[in-house]
Amino acid sequence: MWQDAASLYLLTSKIFRKFQYELRRVGVNQIASVDSVHRNIAEGYCRRSLNEYLQFLNIALASLGESVSAAHVYRRADQITEAEFNEWDSLAYRLENGIKKLIESLQRKREKGEWADSFIVKESNLAYGRKDE
Repeated sequence: MWQDAASLYLLTSKIFRKFQYELRRVGVNQIASVDSVHRNIAEGYCRRSLNEYLQFLNIALASLGESVSAAHVYRRADQITEAEFNEWDSLAYRLENGIKKLIESLQRKREKGEWADSFIVKESNLAYGRKDE
């Protein structure tokens, strides 16, 4: 999901950084909203607990929803082209579905108790050149 979110940010920057002066704030807000998606996916992944991870994925999904809504309005206002919108919307749709599937998968892990919130390394010290465990 993170790779798609990063790709969406790159595409968003390409499309919206060219907005005219009077629409500059609108373009900057759209870029910032999409920037929030990949950042929240990454921050959630680095959290210790599953509940925190899910919280950040939901924030990422909300930021994406904000961005999708804006893109539809910008297209209707002819501020972005049909081709730009279609490319952007296709990637955003794939990302949205991916985030939702990841959330569902993690919720199932939580329900089944298949998630460990500890930092205990569960591998042999042999991987690090030590014979003792």
